[in-house]
Amino acid sequence: MSTQPTTDTAVVEIATATAGERQPKRQSRARLTVRRFARNRMALVGLGILVLLFLAAYVGPLFDKYDYTFHDYMAFNAAPGGDHWWGTNQGGQDLFALTMRGLQKSLVIGLLVGAITTLVAAVVGAVSAYYGGWIDRVLMWGVDLLLVLPSFLIIAVLSPLFQKASWLIFVVLLAAFAWMITGRVVRSMTMTLKDREFVKAAKYMGVPGPVIIFRHILPNMASLLIIDAVIQVGAAVIGESGLSFLGFGIQAPDVSLGTIIADNTTNAPTFPWLFYFPAGCLVLIGIAVSFIGDGLRDALDPNASGAKAKAKKIKKTGETKAGATNLSNQLQGPSTSTDVLSTS
Repeated sequence: MSTQPTTDTAVVEIATATAGERQPKRQSRARLTVRRFARNRMALVGLGILVLLFLAAYVGPLFDKYDYTFHDYMAFNAAPGGDHWWGTNQGGQDLFALTMRGLQKSLVIGLLVGAITTLVAAVVGAVSAYYGGWIDRVLMWGVDLLLVLPSFLIIAVLSPLFQKASWLIFVVLLAAFAWMITGRVVRSMTMTLKDREFVKAAKYMGVPGPVIIFRHILPNMASLLIIDAVIQVGAAVIGESGLSFLGFGIQAPDVSLGTIIADNTTNAPTFPWLFYFPAGCLVLIGIAVSFIGDGLRDALDPNASGAKAKAKKIKKTGETKAGATNLSNQLQGPSTSTDVLSTS
């Protein structure tokens, strides 16, 4: 008896079952990035710390009965307790209210400086490389000039001149000296991207240069720009706190984490809470930004070491499942052949 009809029927059944299986949907780049980021536990920890810091800075003062400008003349250098959660300083100011106000200022300055720095670096680097010629020479000359200038000393000299001006001037000063290295990296990447086929096709179609830069070139280096923005936020917070600690940053009556630490450094050995609470917030910002930056690097760059390790783990799991399936098929194979022979 021939076994061909039985074999054809089995093939048809397997094809029908395979066709009936739900095929995996193609995920967008944004959704894939979010999934990769969500698999990184340390990145989630960093994001959670940053969210908690924002909530503490803006929601915490609503539950505190003291304002950061209020002086309690009945409690000088009071220890943390029920009335003053984090104690008071030598002027009777509530340390929790002061620290939350300083945390607000430091976080806002860090976010603004990070965004401005990354935007300026992206625009200058891309424009310089795309147009070339005298535009490239002039812009790179400006970058080289800013790189050799002692930025810390310049900010320290200019900051007292703007004591009565808005603190946004201080943001501009910090951002003006922090974008040059990223700008050079963007320029190098643009030199490579502008020779790609999709950019040449846009040129031949008559698309203007600015549109090509913002629609075709910069989106292809989004991973670099996002990671740089996150790193710049942490660097700006540390830089602002350092300048404020030395008296060149945020000026009274406003406060930042740096000014709070500077005002209470001399009393820290005797009254340690005056130093540890604001310094702890500063350390938490640095840790959170570092974890988030590592997570974004792994999520946006598949060639990163962390992403490779996770990919190998997933691949190993898939190979294990495939091996188990093949073993199961092999075990089922002889019995099927025996059935076919017995039928014959």
